[in-house]
Amino acid sequence: MRVPVPDEMLPADRLGRVHFVGIGGAGLSGIARIMLARGIQVSGSDGTDSPTLAALRTLGARVHLGHDAAHVRDVDTLVVSTAVREDNPEYLEAVRQGLRVLPRSAALAAVMAGRRVLAVAGTHGKTTTTSLLTVALQAAGADPTYAIGGELAATGVNAAAGGGDLFVAEADESDGAFLHYTPYAAIVTNVEADHLDQWGTPEAYAAAFDEFADTIDPEGFLVCVVDDPGAAALAERHRAAGRRVVTVSAREAAALDGVTLWSPGEHYLADALAALAAGVELGYAADDLVRGLASYTGTKRRMERKGEAGGVRVYDSYAHHPTEIAGDLQAARAVAGEGRVVVAFQPHLVSRTRIFGAEMGRALGAADEVVVLDVYLAREDPDPDVTGALVAAAVPLPDDRVAFVPSFDAVPAELVARARPGDLVLTLGAGTVTEIGPRVLRELELRDGED
Repeated sequence: MRVPVPDEMLPADRLGRVHFVGIGGAGLSGIARIMLARGIQVSGSDGTDSPTLAALRTLGARVHLGHDAAHVRDVDTLVVSTAVREDNPEYLEAVRQGLRVLPRSAALAAVMAGRRVLAVAGTHGKTTTTSLLTVALQAAGADPTYAIGGELAATGVNAAAGGGDLFVAEADESDGAFLHYTPYAAIVTNVEADHLDQWGTPEAYAAAFDEFADTIDPEGFLVCVVDDPGAAALAERHRAAGRRVVTVSAREAAALDGVTLWSPGEHYLADALAALAAGVELGYAADDLVRGLASYTGTKRRMERKGEAGGVRVYDSYAHHPTEIAGDLQAARAVAGEGRVVVAFQPHLVSRTRIFGAEMGRALGAADEVVVLDVYLAREDPDPDVTGALVAAAVPLPDDRVAFVPSFDAVPAELVARARPGDLVLTLGAGTVTEIGPRVLRELELRDGED
């Protein structure tokens, strides 16, 4: 559901009691965490329980399982994610009462108010770059507030209220949210067509990044990773318009010579360089920032090591776009060494699979063995003509090395049957495929015990 951003953007301390519909999600849970730290009364609801909900309860949130109109009868502001349906009873009750209803972007803008915002945007790499910038600034002595689309491995949280004036935020373009943040400075990792269900055409998608760059404070700056043609073109246009633009490239990585990052791969190196450049431009010492980058231990669901059993290593990552798939397979290949890479990929969204399914399949060809799940629907309705079979059919590997497995519960056994000691199993996708890794490890342990 698309909720319009209000004309008047109130700071968080003027929102009264705030209720989040879908409070367990990566975006809303982080905003709720920051509000709770600032003493704002928070409640919320979600369909299933989770460690995230337990943590929010511990912080003082009143959290309900399931959605019911009664949950919003004593609140002032309702915050909803795009995944919420228009027939949600809490949303309908809020409308009936005439409550203030905000999309995620407006709620994030509310907690940003009064801070110097550093917004990280791009088709790929937002979460990792936001995380890297956060830990680099912390190592350099800053105490930023941060809101990230994934949990920092070192802290186990996706957001925290810092004591300084900086606010590091992942700026999501999928629903136009990043156009409402008016940051002091921004990083753009890349600009490559995605979310065309929202933007319509690649040209409109790219134009949104120009609009985003135009929202940057005139005294601030823009950092672009010029390895990506879209980001390079963005940098060129805005430098010509008189904006302060800093460019970085993984091909010119002398600033990080001798530093071992948590994961191999040129795109991860580029993310680290962008974070370093932003920190230096803010006036922090490069040596301190680099020390922070070197200490970074990753973000959950971004090439996250889940464990090892039977001589097989298992990793999980959020990649769901062809370029992200290619990048993570490059990193997996480096980690696997002499072993093979066995991938389970879950396409995300019918609309994305319809547009990019063939490209996804071609990118998966960089693996040795591929298992494709059915499409994770998220906020969309199914389409019998758009399934994971479209992706599997496009994988340029022999038929015996590719399988379309529509039954979710059958996937772990399929992966275990294909994996050999020394191999690396990688689960990819933005949906429930993240649940597969632990099940694979359990089945590998059982297989090892039988041997």
